[in-house]
Amino acid sequence: MPQTIDDLIRRIRELQEELEVEFKKKREEFEFIIEEKRIRFAEEVARQQRRLKTGWVRYLVEARPLNIVTAPVIYAGFIPFLLLDLFLWIYQSLCFPVYGIPKAIRADYLIFDREDLPYLNVIEKFNCFYCSYGNGLMAYGREIAARTEQYWCPIKHARRIKAAHDRYPRFFEYGDAESYAKGLERLRKEYEGADEV
Repeated sequence: MPQTIDDLIRRIRELQEELEVEFKKKREEFEFIIEEKRIRFAEEVARQQRRLKTGWVRYLVEARPLNIVTAPVIYAGFIPFLLLDLFLWIYQSLCFPVYGIPKAIRADYLIFDREDLPYLNVIEKFNCFYCSYGNGLMAYGREIAARTEQYWCPIKHARRIKAAHDRYPRFFEYGDAESYAKGLERLRKEYEGADEV
């Protein structure tokens, strides 16, 4: 008996919950707790990790010269990231209330916790901050775009797309005009699991 798309989505969610349980077990293995968005390691674990830390001077001396030369190009990404961040805030603030779309919560996508890792030096922590900001911002922007697509054009593509967002499986099949006409208003209101602000 073939499974329906809804059955597959439900199964994926169940697997994601199982994965979260396994991640929690892994966190316990490294003996850390999360207190008000800060990570705290057991003292012995933190002491062992600090012993593995490479000082920032040694880190620079041992770095490949091309890594150092290309670093300004990488960090120039801060400018478009900041502009995108501002645009996403304005876009969501102005448009989403008009359409009745729940806003994505920025703090759910931009996570900055790697500065609590005792084995990273100041340069590595800055690099981690940059990557967390860039990747978190892209995930935040993707969710905003996915919610917009769900409202305006929730139709699957004729060709398979790589790495579709989480909302995509609920979209209407390509060419299914009847389902689109009958279900568009319903789908525009289905934001379960969406962040509420």
